[in-house]
Amino acid sequence: MDEIKPLLLLIVSALLIRQTLIYCGQGWAKSYSQTISFLILPVITYVITKTISGNIALSLGMIGALSIVRFRHPVKSALELIMYFDLITLGIATSVRTKWAIQLVVCTIIILIIVKIVNGILKKRNKNFFNISFNEGNELNTLEVYSSVKNEMLESNENLKNSIKDQENNEFIYRFVFQNKDHLNKFKETVEKEENIKKIEVQFV
Repeated sequence: MDEIKPLLLLIVSALLIRQTLIYCGQGWAKSYSQTISFLILPVITYVITKTISGNIALSLGMIGALSIVRFRHPVKSALELIMYFDLITLGIATSVRTKWAIQLVVCTIIILIIVKIVNGILKKRNKNFFNISFNEGNELNTLEVYSSVKNEMLESNENLKNSIKDQENNEFIYRFVFQNKDHLNKFKETVEKEENIKKIEVQFV
């Protein structure tokens, strides 16, 4: 029973961190693979730490075995890498002292929520606590504009993610991303007044 308690603590803690990330707009944490990683990684680390503790020979052998294992998929952002390290540390801390693990989980959740709240307050003042990064897992509202000619106004907009020329249909496709739905709608109204706009597609998250 004593061994089950830390395992339950790890699983519950991992779920809390995952849900906090999703609440803060980190869509990458929703996927099946990320969910399983969050649940299993702290447990694996905990078992490894408990197994090799107090046994130098086994520790050296385990280090050699683990050096073969590497992440084969690209990490999308620094936050994703930090979360992996957080989960690994959670497993190690639980095997040494449960109090440290609980403090780590609480601090992680508080930091994520505080950043979310601060950014929400600044958004109301048309400001951002951080810049949008297309390489990260933030969920963003998208606007796609199809134009029959090249449009300088669209190409100079700071929210433009990418643009391509469709040779087959002889049109230019512009894709924009926005954190704020109101900003997207205002920009959409401006675009609708432009000439040679064939179609506008909007996707809210």
